[in-house]
Amino acid sequence: MAEYVVEFGKDGRPVEPDGRLDAPAFHRNHQSIWAVLEKFLKGKSGDVLEAGSGTGQHVTDFARQTPEITWWPSDLYDAHLKSINAWRAHARLPNIRAPLRIDLSDPAWCAAMHDGNGPGPLLAVFCANVIHIAPWRVAEGLFAGAARFLQADGRLFLYGPFKRDGKHTAPSNAVFDSSLRDNDPEWGVRDIADVKALAESVGLKLAEIAEMPANNLILAFERR
Repeated sequence: MAEYVVEFGKDGRPVEPDGRLDAPAFHRNHQSIWAVLEKFLKGKSGDVLEAGSGTGQHVTDFARQTPEITWWPSDLYDAHLKSINAWRAHARLPNIRAPLRIDLSDPAWCAAMHDGNGPGPLLAVFCANVIHIAPWRVAEGLFAGAARFLQADGRLFLYGPFKRDGKHTAPSNAVFDSSLRDNDPEWGVRDIADVKALAESVGLKLAEIAEMPANNLILAFERR
């Protein structure tokens, strides 16, 4: 079950003096997530964007394992952007770029994706634990942008809890979904069928479903 339901830094957990935030879920899921991403990214080079990087721990870990890939973290919240920069400075890895401020509800994403200061055509987009804690228009913007910016053989990887055929995959996910919708009626665990239909509306198709620990999934999308 996903745990990130509030902005990091406002969840009562300690913040390092340099602004680094720590997400407990990262320590539990980064290895299993990387096992899926590695199958696609191994031996490749190019630009990969993480949409909604949160603390910045995932992008730092993945960049360490792929020196030939340039990683572009992004987020909307100031505290997250500060944490990403702090983890980037702490890691001292040359293949992590400064975080982009991206509002995923805007299908155009951000100026840096258009003015030459951002990445080129993307090898992949990775997005974890975002679309269930945001209005549906964020998912719409994520997919619209991915369809626009992914290179011909690129992939969008979406991590989090999902429903299958209208049913939750575990009782804990049902409880989590209820808590999300109580907090904001526009939030909630999304159904794979709805996400698949959204992808198809922008020219992407569901290529793979990978089972993850704690009743999560990774959905991988590619061009039709």
